[in-house]
Amino acid sequence: MSIKSNLNTIINSISKEVQLVAVTKTRSLEELQELYNCGQKVFGENRVQELLAKFEHLPSDIQWHLIGHLQTNKVKYIVPFVALIHSVDSEKLLAEINKQAQKINKKIAVLLQVFIAKEETKFGWDEQELMEFLVNKKYKNYPNIDIVGLMGMATNTDNVEQVKNEFLYLKSIFYKAEKEIENSNFKIISMGMSNDYKLAIECGSNMIRVGSALFS
Repeated sequence: MSIKSNLNTIINSISKEVQLVAVTKTRSLEELQELYNCGQKVFGENRVQELLAKFEHLPSDIQWHLIGHLQTNKVKYIVPFVALIHSVDSEKLLAEINKQAQKINKKIAVLLQVFIAKEETKFGWDEQELMEFLVNKKYKNYPNIDIVGLMGMATNTDNVEQVKNEFLYLKSIFYKAEKEIENSNFKIISMGMSNDYKLAIECGSNMIRVGSALFS
């Protein structure tokens, strides 16, 4: 199938309330330009260096999301133009994003990444740590940050019930967080990828990160 056909299939399978983030990892500029020509304007990149290279060569009205693990020493490179950072997995990283955003007088939209998987390779806040951060209003220490939701990555497994439970867990944490954070923009639950985005949407996701299903 073509990129256009794949894109249409995915868009037709989701509601207008769900935002599709096209994952650009390892994809060529030609593939991404074709995807853009089909109408997709929200792209998500895992690595800072790849994001910078693609940003320079693709249309300027693309909304770039950083969806992969972000090191504090790379924050300054993407703050000027990134639309959303999905993978804010610690207060240390949040502080660095705020610091770099202040330098250019910009407010950066972020998602707090929650650890929901049964895998040590995944990153994120645990529930207790996150709720303590929100209940104590520590986020108010970072005026150049706009926390707009949560992100989570389920375990890489064929066990559908386990993945479903992890998605529902993130949804439950979102509702708890929503009651504590004083921010009307806090609306996003980013979960679900190519192999499980339909299940994620059933469990409450309103932002999916899809790569291989677009380009296969």
